[in-house]
Amino acid sequence: MTDTQDTREKQGTGAGEGSATGNPVATAPAGVRTAAEVVTPDLVARLTKGVRGSGRTPTHTPFTGEQLAELPEATPEDVAAAFDRAREAQRAWAATPVRRRAAVLLRFHDLVLERQNEVLDLIQLQTGKTRLHAHEEVQAVSVAARHYGRRAAAYLRPKRHTGAIPVLTKVTELRHPRGVVGQIAPWNYPLELSVGDALPAFVSGNAVVMKPDTETALSALWARRLLIEAGLPEEVWQIVIGDGPVVGPAVVERGDYVSFTGSTQTGRGVAQLAAARLVGCSLELGGKNAMIVLPDADLDKAAAGAVRGCFSSAGQLCISIERLYVHESVADAFLERFVARTQQMTLGSSLAFGADMGSLVSDKQLANVTRHVEEAVAKGAKVLAGGRARPDVGPLFHEPTILDGVESPMAVCSEETFGPVVSVYRYADVDEAVELANSTPYGLNASVWGGNGRTAREVAARLRAGTVNVNEGYAAAYGSVQAPMGGMGESGIGRRHGSEGILKYTEPQTVAHQRVLPMAPSFGMNDEKYAAFMSVSLKALKALRFR
Repeated sequence: MTDTQDTREKQGTGAGEGSATGNPVATAPAGVRTAAEVVTPDLVARLTKGVRGSGRTPTHTPFTGEQLAELPEATPEDVAAAFDRAREAQRAWAATPVRRRAAVLLRFHDLVLERQNEVLDLIQLQTGKTRLHAHEEVQAVSVAARHYGRRAAAYLRPKRHTGAIPVLTKVTELRHPRGVVGQIAPWNYPLELSVGDALPAFVSGNAVVMKPDTETALSALWARRLLIEAGLPEEVWQIVIGDGPVVGPAVVERGDYVSFTGSTQTGRGVAQLAAARLVGCSLELGGKNAMIVLPDADLDKAAAGAVRGCFSSAGQLCISIERLYVHESVADAFLERFVARTQQMTLGSSLAFGADMGSLVSDKQLANVTRHVEEAVAKGAKVLAGGRARPDVGPLFHEPTILDGVESPMAVCSEETFGPVVSVYRYADVDEAVELANSTPYGLNASVWGGNGRTAREVAARLRAGTVNVNEGYAAAYGSVQAPMGGMGESGIGRRHGSEGILKYTEPQTVAHQRVLPMAPSFGMNDEKYAAFMSVSLKALKALRFR
């Protein structure tokens, strides 16, 4: 018996029979394929076609720890060669009309949906998540491909602006691709956070050199082959695989723009390297996301939403909920519902729909989750549900866990756990809840639950977070791809989705054509008369309400 289990039982958590036996395990349906049947040598050869590397590196599945494949491993010299190939291909790609580039994304959209079972298997095997949570990535990529396939031409078209002297100054804003984008993609959403972020770069005329996480690179490789089939020139998307500290800086040091998703600590280093080269970057970093339950919330819906918001992908999601603030008048009733739902969640590793939560991705993630829970319990926190690892299900499984009585000296209070752990806090009034929710240096995502939509939206507007969901955990804001998504404070800079998600991959250029009169004294005016004429003109433009 672990210290955590021992403390939980001595304290009498009220978790009931489910706590003694743990979360139930989902059984695999008959006929489900194994890892070896999915990741065959032929598949690996097809997915790695055109991907160069001087060495070989293995990738594994967290479900069992077994090796899935060996992939090409890049050196800094391989990265430099990838950028050379990408730059050569980018010139012709940028010259391709934007509507033809957009048509590639729309064909890719259809192919992803037609062949989704292939990539669902790969996502599950690489990340350990359930099939439903893997399907979130298919949905997100499809929505992004459709949106930018339909709207890219409008986002990128030349725009007319009022010039310095109306009528006489004709001004046009043009958008040029930056060139070759260096992209570093994380392991937790290996399809969505690789190709999903690359799509607007491609449609705006850029090439991409991408470093995915080695353990989850198969998803990006699958997307690359599908996008090439949809019409993307093969050399426009280069993938380099290798150790982060070796390959990552080589990507950042050569990109004309850098896109990074990962930890705040690593993001600072990426930003410094980009700044030293005077190139732009977008960074989606860590979060310690809060959910507020208002006193008039529908508690059944809020409890179900908390399960989704806290435990999707085993909490390994930058925008998942880790802090839960519940009004004291409804806290007990809410927790009764939330704990019961959490205890009923099934754990599973099957390549099929059915399980509610899957595995953590690595020993490091499991160790961090375990440390946060055990330290909190040792310092007085109470486990209401979960609280322990489940090696009986798989080497990296951990139960969905609810902690009560968490206080600031505990690591779980302020550090990002990035696992299936949520801390519950009670508050007395809305001002207190807002202050507590805003009390971290992060500001990525938040959630507000209430019966009065207007009141809930007013609370949402007071939260310091790049996205806030009302009566949902994270999916509503993230899935609304016409609107920007990103973080405030230490959660990053820049945005994905919407106009900002594509225009960041372009360089704006202003072309001003001056006609008839120069921007200087003319028609015999001396300097003094010209200055007086311009002063009168400026006053007139204001009176005529020119902007």
